[in-house]
Amino acid sequence: MWVERLDMKDMAEDAERAFRLSAIPDLVLVFGDTDTLKAGTALQRLKTAFPSAAQLGCSTGTFVDGTHLSDEGVTAIAVGFAETRVALHIEALHEIEESRQTGIALGEKLQAPDLAGVIVLSDGLRVNGSALVQGLQAVLGQDAVISGGLAGDGARFEETLIAIDGEPTSGKVAALGLYGKSIRIAHGSAGGWDEFGPTRHVTKSEGSTLFELDGKPALDLYESYLGDEAADLPASGLLYPLKIWNEANPQEQFVRTILAVDRDAKSLTLAGDIPEGWRARLMRGAFDRLVDGAAEAARHAHDEFAQTGLEPELCLLVSCVGRRLLMGQMTEDEVEAVADILGPETPITGYYSYGEIAPHNISDICGLHNQTVTLTLLAEVA
Repeated sequence: MWVERLDMKDMAEDAERAFRLSAIPDLVLVFGDTDTLKAGTALQRLKTAFPSAAQLGCSTGTFVDGTHLSDEGVTAIAVGFAETRVALHIEALHEIEESRQTGIALGEKLQAPDLAGVIVLSDGLRVNGSALVQGLQAVLGQDAVISGGLAGDGARFEETLIAIDGEPTSGKVAALGLYGKSIRIAHGSAGGWDEFGPTRHVTKSEGSTLFELDGKPALDLYESYLGDEAADLPASGLLYPLKIWNEANPQEQFVRTILAVDRDAKSLTLAGDIPEGWRARLMRGAFDRLVDGAAEAARHAHDEFAQTGLEPELCLLVSCVGRRLLMGQMTEDEVEAVADILGPETPITGYYSYGEIAPHNISDICGLHNQTVTLTLLAEVA
């Protein structure tokens, strides 16, 4: 397996001569701000330069380029495999209610005896991310190795795009299957948010819509805690995520972030399911705790990868837009914390999302996370 970062800043008009690689890549990962991706020029040049490579990426308010972050432009990285086979599959997603069925359809396309792992990227505004993952698991099994995330648009929440084989498109989910015995994959995820306020019960919800906590309107409760910031919902809600967990199985715990509010119904729409009967507690962040969370995710992934006897050759980092908005210029600290643990030889690429998909550190069962740093480490046996 080889990995090479592509220089997108000085890319010439002649795409075939813009990148001088020693081999033809099997995969190109690309992330960029919504407006740049929507223009399509960078994606088309990449496709022209590498027509046989699977091209996968998405929009974001901020992308990760090594230990640096940028809010404008595009980052791209080329990956070549010696033995591993890759296959890219796409499904349309018109309505949030279609999320689980879309996951099932993708799972049926991905399914094969030698499937080792899946990287999935989805439109970030038209999806129930947890239902999407459940659909994939319905076909591939609860132990399927799935990671990725939902596309982002920074704090705008206007439009999200998936980059697929040279085209920017909305309302789609793309899944990349990694096949064969040579690929090695490890994951890590952690938050670092602090809980506050009383523990509450989810007393009324439907899918990803939360109506009541402790029998009271969910929006009223949030507004009571946010004060003046409530006028800026849903954007301000990114700074106050909700932790939910299943009392009957404490390993089932996730962080959920707000995507939309309905002031008439006094409800909140979150990025994943909010099961009735689960417990919930508000959270808020502090810079040093969030950086510690990123380091925790990196340690878990690196320790897991060490069991393979290899060093990671690529790190896909998917973090949350809420962390970016809260930490501002200090956000690079969490990426640097990851790099310090993985070492300077591991290339890092990724983006800030509207939802992160990765296995849970304890149960290893994949789910949708919010406000979390998630890492996918890859390498190939020589």
